[in-house]
Amino acid sequence: MSIKDNCELCGSQEELTLYTVEPKDDTITVCKTCLDTMDKPADNANHWYCLNDSMWSEIPAVQVMAYRIYSRLGNQEQLDMMYMEDDVKAWAEEGLEAENAEPVRDANGTILKAGDSVTIIKDLVVKGAGFTAKQGTTVKNIKMVPNDPTHIQGKVNGSTIFIIAAFLKKL
Repeated sequence: MSIKDNCELCGSQEELTLYTVEPKDDTITVCKTCLDTMDKPADNANHWYCLNDSMWSEIPAVQVMAYRIYSRLGNQEQLDMMYMEDDVKAWAEEGLEAENAEPVRDANGTILKAGDSVTIIKDLVVKGAGFTAKQGTTVKNIKMVPNDPTHIQGKVNGSTIFIIAAFLKKL
């Protein structure tokens, strides 16, 4: 992709560069001011009034960055106003989680990610469900528990349960 004539976030035409919107490889054109302050937007909060226009962009990567910056600013009113397709919103949130989250680690210290498969390394009594998750049980397509690096969420015996990550081993 090539650099556009103006910043896709604020419209500036000065000192433009390409910025990759992780975790995908999509790029957008940003100016030096946006690039320097997008990780800590509160340092230049007045600059980000420009997002009132760019949040309506048809380009998903621009929507993602507007969402992330509004999230970092704690501007819930603007976030509530934004319209994004479900997959674009998931992309935006995935990037925020990756920035802020302490990694979830299994019994061996291996970092676990959403979608991984794990094995239970010890019989675990599942409170309230009336069964024991047996050692050696495979849990596929795990989910992370927001703001909790000690647990994962997964299905065992058809029930969705929370499991302490220290009792798991990544496959």
